[in-house]
Amino acid sequence: MNCPVVECLKDFVEPLHLRDKKLVIFPVNDNEDVCKAEAGFHWSLLAFERNANVFVHHDSNRGMNKWHAKRLYKAVVGYMGVSNSASAPSYLECIDSPLQVNGYDCGLYVTAIARAICSWHNSGEDKEGDGLWYSSVKAQVTPSSVAEMRSEILSLIRNFLDTK
Repeated sequence: MNCPVVECLKDFVEPLHLRDKKLVIFPVNDNEDVCKAEAGFHWSLLAFERNANVFVHHDSNRGMNKWHAKRLYKAVVGYMGVSNSASAPSYLECIDSPLQVNGYDCGLYVTAIARAICSWHNSGEDKEGDGLWYSSVKAQVTPSSVAEMRSEILSLIRNFLDTK
């Protein structure tokens, strides 16, 4: 969160009741100035899983947003509440995140990775192991699945526009 006044985050974050959530997904953008719309260039994803007490950063462009994700982690970690382990949640860079094959699909990769993580979370798979959702993301997020997602989203938009 690139909020100019970090103390103001409380007003935004507290109503979300993050301490009660088992899984929280944060999109991360490299925009340095929140007063400027469309100023960022790259999107990545930071996910928090309460049972594992960990934040995991997924970046489809080889860690380009690492600094921004770490900054977001530091801004929100205090709002997550004490989890089962009583220690502060840790932060991990997923070094095996699916990589985009061009310079413009980062937002789609964030969406596809978020979908895979949510699917894993809702599946009832073992959530105690160190693997977390990594194998699900690796299996579900490929260049072809991202291309299909682009078509799916475009179709949803067109259908929405047709109903207006």
